Amino acid sequence: MMFESGVNLMKEKTSEKIITYVLAILLAIVILAPFYWLVISSISSKADLLSTPINFFPKKIYTENFKKIFTGGLNISGGEVPPFGTALKNSIVVAGLTSIVCMIVGSLAGYAFARMRFFLDNQLFVLIIAIRMLPEIATIIPLYFIMKSLNLINTITCLVLVYTSFTLPFVIWMMESYFETIPIEIEDAAAIDGLNRFGIFTRIMLPLSLPGIVTTLIFTFLTAWDEFLFALIMTSTYQSKTLTVAISEFTTRHMIDYGLMMTGGLLAALPPMLIALVLQKYIISGLTSGAIKG
Repeated sequence: MMFESGVNLMKEKTSEKIITYVLAILLAIVILAPFYWLVISSISSKADLLSTPINFFPKKIYTENFKKIFTGGLNISGGEVPPFGTALKNSIVVAGLTSIVCMIVGSLAGYAFARMRFFLDNQLFVLIIAIRMLPEIATIIPLYFIMKSLNLINTITCLVLVYTSFTLPFVIWMMESYFETIPIEIEDAAAIDGLNRFGIFTRIMLPLSLPGIVTTLIFTFLTAWDEFLFALIMTSTYQSKTLTVAISEFTTRHMIDYGLMMTGGLLAALPPMLIALVLQKYIISGLTSGAIKG
């Protein structure tokens, strides 16, 4: 009887493993299928893309899309396409500056809310979180008129300020949560050793919260990198447009160049993927530690 029950138990575990593997494979296919089609479309000619039945792998690898997208001066049925290289540079600068500003200000503010007590501190923290809950589309018109009055429309500074306005509350909330997970006894010991408040922040708190900082930095960078609506409204010149806006302009009134659009989408997707792969250890560690609030 014991032998039979052991065999049945092994069969049940084997069945569970098979079901788990099958579900994992199906989930992987669902997640990776769009990216696979993005890659295939970027290396396919127009004839392959428009052929029926669908070619899930091109008959011949077509590399002209990658050459065209960086040459500049492209024309799609009479509509000029913004220089992709300039848009790529703008996205890198905007996302980078936004991340740096948000992390510096957000880390300081998050530490203040986590460790310092001042007048109406809880109410101010709730107010900051409430600002983040506002729909971004509801702030477009007032932000546009503010930037216009400051003569910042069609500038990198405009996008950095706008992105910071709705990303900073998220950074403050995240960093406050991470700082709360660090035992206060560590700070007390550092204070006994003679460190002031700023020294404790820079030499103790920042190194201990590195996984949280990296995780928050990645989310901040990706938010600015993928943003489309504000960039579309706030920029109208080729010198100021970002990657997401440039990709959308491969669509004109008369036709859509799917090959160039997919190539641009692939190039835009590579930096976030590389960041996630390189820093996945910090992302997992940061998300785990941030979930446990002391």
